[in-house]
Amino acid sequence: MEYDLTVIIPVFNEEENLERVKNEMESFLKLAKKKSKVLFVNDGSQDNSLLIIKKICKETQGFTFISFDKNYGLSPAIKAGFDFADTKLVGYIDADLQTSPMDFNILLKYTDEFQLVTGVRSNRKDSFTKNMSSKIANGIRRAFTHDGMDDTGCPLKIIHTEYAKRIPMFKGLHRFLPAMILLQNGKVKQIPVQHFERIAGKSKFHLWNRLLGPLSDCFAYLWMKKKYINYKVAEKKL
Repeated sequence: MEYDLTVIIPVFNEEENLERVKNEMESFLKLAKKKSKVLFVNDGSQDNSLLIIKKICKETQGFTFISFDKNYGLSPAIKAGFDFADTKLVGYIDADLQTSPMDFNILLKYTDEFQLVTGVRSNRKDSFTKNMSSKIANGIRRAFTHDGMDDTGCPLKIIHTEYAKRIPMFKGLHRFLPAMILLQNGKVKQIPVQHFERIAGKSKFHLWNRLLGPLSDCFAYLWMKKKYINYKVAEKKL
């Protein structure tokens, strides 16, 4: 069966959320504007997440998975999803479902013109501390990258896979996906999407890794931008 979009779902100790993830993703797959499938990336979960993922993938069409040997972090999980994607488009959503898979259909409207389309969380349902640290981190990142993005931390994105596979990922670079598409001379767009409270499980981020991590990563991005290789072939005979 030919698919157009692979939706990457990184998972680390999300056993309480996975049945809901299955149900909501099934609903999206039935109504998706482009033929879509799911790729779970189990990031070395220490609970029953992998067992639940295997059960879902065995029983449900359009669900696949890969599983790490240990916990590596969000950026490696996203990169692995890019590496294993075999569709023209690749999407990304968090397993906590604080964003809605149905909003992928909103983003899909713009994928013919833009190489990355990202959500912007409207009326965020996070705590005051989390919202403020996110705003500060986004401000710091914009000052370094000039990417014009208001909410790169939004876990709802669609990227042209050929561009995603060329991103030289390192830990923390998931915050810079729009900037890395711009480095490839791609076009990016942000669209307001829904946001919900976390119902189950625990957030993997806290005040310090929302602020100190992005700040140090900005310097890594500047180094990469200076060294980044980009070229276009004018003619060829192979």
